Amino acid sequence: MKPAPFDYVIPATLEEAIGYLANDDVEAHVLAGGQSLVPAMNMRMSRPELLVDLAKVDDLDFIRDESGSLQLGAMTTKRDVEMSPVVAHAQPLLHAANMWVAHPQIRNRSTVGGSIAHADPAAEYPAVALLLGAEFEAQGPNGKRTIPVDDFFVTYFTTALEEGEVLTKVMLPAMAAGTGWSFQEIARRHGDFAMAGVGVTLQLDSAGHCQNTRVVPFALGPTPVRATAVEEAINGETPSADLFEHACQKMADGIEDPTSDVHASVEYRRHLSSVLGARALEEAVDRARAAN
Repeated sequence: MKPAPFDYVIPATLEEAIGYLANDDVEAHVLAGGQSLVPAMNMRMSRPELLVDLAKVDDLDFIRDESGSLQLGAMTTKRDVEMSPVVAHAQPLLHAANMWVAHPQIRNRSTVGGSIAHADPAAEYPAVALLLGAEFEAQGPNGKRTIPVDDFFVTYFTTALEEGEVLTKVMLPAMAAGTGWSFQEIARRHGDFAMAGVGVTLQLDSAGHCQNTRVVPFALGPTPVRATAVEEAINGETPSADLFEHACQKMADGIEDPTSDVHASVEYRRHLSSVLGARALEEAVDRARAAN
């Protein structure tokens, strides 16, 4: 398979890239690794007239811990995330989730910003961003702006980025002391997209009750979502396997347009999410206890 004809530029600065994207006469797409875009082009599912490759915009490739907030440049590769001691220390949940992403060959090229902006509902990075309460910095013809994660993911492969804007930075706030976490998913083969996945963070109060619980299932619908019904059923309660199993029956509540495809039916994905949710909650509690 071959893509439709297109032009290609590789600007040296972000401003130059934005200039190309701001041209209303040409349908331009950002190339930020290309692990999803290029296959879509080869299958003629995407037909940009111009590819704007950010590979030489060095200012977008960085990993920083700024007072506990992990700052990731949009062109940082997932392999760099995997190998970074800063990430492993500041955000072990992200490091663990990153290891579910495809294979080393893919992680060598796939970028943090590319995954977030692509917004595949079965991908790990959008789910992690929602779970950790991320913020995103974008820059376009009208300057910079910060977008909270709750406003960013719109629907399948659609975000709040405007025409001509480039996602430049992902900001992940530090987890509070004593936070337990877990990230679970199931795929047909390791490295495939998840059929269902769940991420969890929580804390335990002085009496050992769950508090500040965040539960994010993904690969179930158009975007990752907060499972607020599960969170409400758990907060203030003493953790137990029975509590988690019962609460996670509500995992898929509130998911609009649930996903069903050749890989898994809606019913099977709902079942997987409830099983994974209970497992993730138990693992998060174990980590919270170990941290206290």
